[in-house]
Amino acid sequence: MENPLQSPALWPPARPRRPSRLLRRVLLVLLVVAGVLGAVLLAPPVEQPAVKAPAPAPGPAPGSVALTALSTGAPASLPGLTALIAERERHLRAQPRDAGAWAVLGAAYVERGRRTADEADHAKAEKALRTSLRLRPERNARALEGLAALANERRDFLAARSWGEKALRAEPGRWTAYAPLIDACIGLGDHEAAQDALDRLLRLHHSPAVMAKAAAVYRHRGWREDAAAQLSDAAASAASPVERAAYLEQAGDIAFERGNPEEALRYFDAALRLDPGRRTAAAGRGRTLAALGRTAEALRAYRRALAQRPRPEHLLELGELYQSLGRQQEAAAQYDLLRARIRRSTAAGVDDALVLGRFEADHGDPESAVRRLRAEWQRQPGTAVADALAWALHRTGRDEEALTFARKATETAGGGGVRNALYAYHRGMIERSLGRPGPARRHLEKALRTNPYFSPLAVSEAQTALAALGEPPVTGAPEDVTGR
Repeated sequence: MENPLQSPALWPPARPRRPSRLLRRVLLVLLVVAGVLGAVLLAPPVEQPAVKAPAPAPGPAPGSVALTALSTGAPASLPGLTALIAERERHLRAQPRDAGAWAVLGAAYVERGRRTADEADHAKAEKALRTSLRLRPERNARALEGLAALANERRDFLAARSWGEKALRAEPGRWTAYAPLIDACIGLGDHEAAQDALDRLLRLHHSPAVMAKAAAVYRHRGWREDAAAQLSDAAASAASPVERAAYLEQAGDIAFERGNPEEALRYFDAALRLDPGRRTAAAGRGRTLAALGRTAEALRAYRRALAQRPRPEHLLELGELYQSLGRQQEAAAQYDLLRARIRRSTAAGVDDALVLGRFEADHGDPESAVRRLRAEWQRQPGTAVADALAWALHRTGRDEEALTFARKATETAGGGGVRNALYAYHRGMIERSLGRPGPARRHLEKALRTNPYFSPLAVSEAQTALAALGEPPVTGAPEDVTGR
């Protein structure tokens, strides 16, 4: 049998046929393409250049923000005020006869002095504002308005009222001039005039600043719910965190006066989150924490409020808190600071007769308190002065005369009617000394009902006095139903 492998037809094997030229070219192209794809697939990823987002547009400069706030009657931030002052001072070195710039500089100094309690700013403000008036004696409403605001800061309410009226005569439609005029009328105890000025303001303009001013008028007329509603709307509509913080702080004050320290604390905390430099809100926070029994936190809050340039009224509050805790040496230290602070502020033109009279009546020389407060009453007879004078007279044993002033502080003459627990307490204690148990009981109960935390020292005295008076008689007509 023939081996097929040995067959002559198949051996030797035939040479393989070479591919055609076209096929070779196709194969070559395919090999090149495959190489390129492999290189691409195996190569590390190439990072694409980052596309930069467009830079955000720069916000307005702090000085211009502060200027806008001042021009609209709104609170301004401390950094903004400092920037505005620096800008205006640079401008005035080059243009010293720019009356408008001098007026803006003066207003900025007033506002910064109000925030920091620095009387040096008051002096600078007066110089700037009077320079503006000298350069432009006629129709310079902005400078006149600034002088009204400065007088209010110095507690010179008569001068503030005069400057405010002059500003409105110079420019009747200048709605921001109504704010210092209203504050002056409240300081003088003329609540009907304050309401009249507010009514005129509301016909001219409506804004968060106007709502807050309405709240101040309503508060001093005893309409606390209306005041709280106005402040709520003002805070919701505020144009800046600093402005909103100011209105929240005022809402906290009203909540505390209503005897609700928990609500007040929420307002003060919110104000401080928005504007950490608001030291008056820190003092309010200390007041409410003390009412809630959180003493250590209260003391820290007061120390924050009293940093750098303490306000006399806050030194008095802290001293009385220490005294209520039995820490007499620390209380005395605060009282010494208060006296020194008032000496400096008085030398700078600030009228601190009211707070000094209150201090002397309870912790110093009541006779000197009577002399100071009588003079203050003759000069500017406000509701707070009537109450302080009544208490000083009581502390010197002149209770009949004291009751006359206590009635002025607690009744609605002149359109007032502020619901103040301390005023009611003072009147009740005076009536108790005069042997009038019915009216005394009513006013002491009113004080504790209005705000059971109104004073760390006086609350316990009110409770003790009320317990000593006992229950009212079961039979017979109520004694002295008119309260007189």
